[in-house]
Amino acid sequence: MTYIEAETYLLEQLPMFQRIGAAAYKADLTNITALCNYLGNPQHGLRCIHVAGTNGKGSVTHIIAAVLQSAGYSVGEFVSPHYKTYRERIKINGNYIEQDYIADFVSQHKAYFEASGASFFEITTAIMFAYFKHRQVDYCIIETGLGGRLDSTNIIRPLLSVITNISYDHTQFLGDTLPLIAAEKAGIIKPDTPVVIGETQAETEAVFLAKAKEQNATITFADRQLQTTLYSNTGSATMADIFLADAPWLTQVPTDLSAAYQSKNVTTALAAVLQLRSLGLTISDEHIRTALSNVGGLTNFIGRWMVRQQNPLVIFDSAHNEGGIRELIAQLSTLTYHTLHFVYGSVADKDITPILQLLPKQATYYFCRPDIPRGKDVMLLQQEAALQQLNGNAYNSVNEAYQAALVNATADDCVLVAGSIFVVAEVL
Repeated sequence: MTYIEAETYLLEQLPMFQRIGAAAYKADLTNITALCNYLGNPQHGLRCIHVAGTNGKGSVTHIIAAVLQSAGYSVGEFVSPHYKTYRERIKINGNYIEQDYIADFVSQHKAYFEASGASFFEITTAIMFAYFKHRQVDYCIIETGLGGRLDSTNIIRPLLSVITNISYDHTQFLGDTLPLIAAEKAGIIKPDTPVVIGETQAETEAVFLAKAKEQNATITFADRQLQTTLYSNTGSATMADIFLADAPWLTQVPTDLSAAYQSKNVTTALAAVLQLRSLGLTISDEHIRTALSNVGGLTNFIGRWMVRQQNPLVIFDSAHNEGGIRELIAQLSTLTYHTLHFVYGSVADKDITPILQLLPKQATYYFCRPDIPRGKDVMLLQQEAALQQLNGNAYNSVNEAYQAALVNATADDCVLVAGSIFVVAEVL
């Protein structure tokens, strides 16, 4: 197989949640366990940090990776979904997995994949384990795909578990209340293994405390240990002030994480870093400063509050659920512009009414359908948005909607592309 043939096989022939939704979701660990047994259990011996949560998983994963890289470690990252290329999902020190490795791996094991009925995510998880073992990374940071308890990544025994926060997303699989969703995410808490919870939430705190007690796991609520403030010092550069136990710890730290909502993710990631220090990793304050100044450059981090141009201001952001949209709108409120041109699309298999209710009514909308089978019909999207007093035209593609927004925007306007990772992917 060539790489193109292998990628096409993975993306188009296997059951894939990103593409088809619920039909690809496997609510147990049977397949991944059998697949890893077949491969000789490459996950054994990997030193892992396991990251779950509704929002912020990717940011927290990349921040921790940047810190460990700055400290001189080789770091594997497993993230999902991808934007432009399958290879984005598996990285070492920010570099994508080699094409030849994927092509050879799929060629060698394709017959087993087909006989086992394994899904896209199960196979991708197995490739990740095998690749990180092959490359002998020092540490790997593994982001769950969906949930936690039954996620394919949950066959590891990590050094540390991290749960960022809990909000409403994938309720058809994880439950329709915050405690139920939290219980699924808490499934990554392992016996005698420390866990960091990013945000203290009244509805979910008891769930995490009970699970940690059951597993004899030391639990830390990051926002009770640390506080992070992001601010602009010159109108362009962003700085961070970080407090530990209410006392200044790291101040005036330059960072390329410009959105204010990243303060929560920095807090969570650094609480995890402090836990890793306590486990014996050599990580200095200077390593943290270096990492925060260049998270994107060190880890190839994309998709969150990406400012693509000025005059008009053009921003891409992957916010797609209630929690993410709330943070996005709060960040948007800090900007000054004349008119907001909002390119918006979604997937069909989620109730977006609560999201539409959060979106600004004083905006011109450009409705579109991401080019995946799960994409929500654009005319239906336009109708549902109109019920929430969100008005705009429907377009045949994401790119057509984006180009129309650029044409209509004046120099003092803002063009925002959001609503789905798959929408952002088409304009990157």
